Amino acid sequence: MPELPEVETTRRGVAPYVEGEQVDELLVRESRLRWPVPADLPQLLRGQRVLSVSRRAKYLLFHTAAGTLLVHLGMSGSLRVLRQPIPAAGPHDHIDLRLSSGDCLRFNDPRRFGCFLWSEPGETHPLLAHLGPEPLSDSFDGLLLHRLSRGRRGPVKNFIMDGRIVVGVGNIYANEALYLAGIRPDRSAGRISLARYERLSDYIKQVLTSAIEQGGTTLRDFVGGDGKPGYFAQQLHVYGRAGLACKTCGGVLREQRLAQRSTVYCVTCQR
Repeated sequence: MPELPEVETTRRGVAPYVEGEQVDELLVRESRLRWPVPADLPQLLRGQRVLSVSRRAKYLLFHTAAGTLLVHLGMSGSLRVLRQPIPAAGPHDHIDLRLSSGDCLRFNDPRRFGCFLWSEPGETHPLLAHLGPEPLSDSFDGLLLHRLSRGRRGPVKNFIMDGRIVVGVGNIYANEALYLAGIRPDRSAGRISLARYERLSDYIKQVLTSAIEQGGTTLRDFVGGDGKPGYFAQQLHVYGRAGLACKTCGGVLREQRLAQRSTVYCVTCQR
């Protein structure tokens, strides 16, 4: 599933080709996504100029004077910019956003877990209403994590992956940040000190920023390519390395399942 850095790279990849352009047509070939595409969405968008493209959590927001188009890539979705002549659609090319420039923004989603939804001006869509702060914003820090964790007995990894606490800390980045902060992922969230949460919040920002920066090398893939940045080549410390040696102490990395997600850690370096 695309995580926050992949979605942010998608935003950066498509925004230069979409912002300032008028929507000539929204062509919906398949409306049965995770939530049905609103029947009136093509009419709402036709003739509207895309003022800006932003991101909230893992949602892409295409802002117009008439309202905002919400796009989620789901588990396997992608967006790519197509230039003239526009190639014929494939079996999973469900939606085309055709622009006044002649370019086309095409949405491909084999599993159909993505979404194309709409919100009126000044309205907060229900899917965005209860989300926590952005992890790279000033409103996210160790003090927030410490305050919200009090009384919580569940694992800290589950806690920081809860979108109501902070958005966009996916499985890869949670594993890595906890390792760098020296915190065992199965430790009770409510038993971690403020000082350790301050360290954890700093590393969450660090690993996400690093992934986004590396995404800059994949921006060309959104024009004529497959629109999929993938997971950026990183020097991962623990994720996907169960049974291998810890890069710090040389001990064997262990794996367990937390909330049905693979969790890898070092029993020596993390406590």
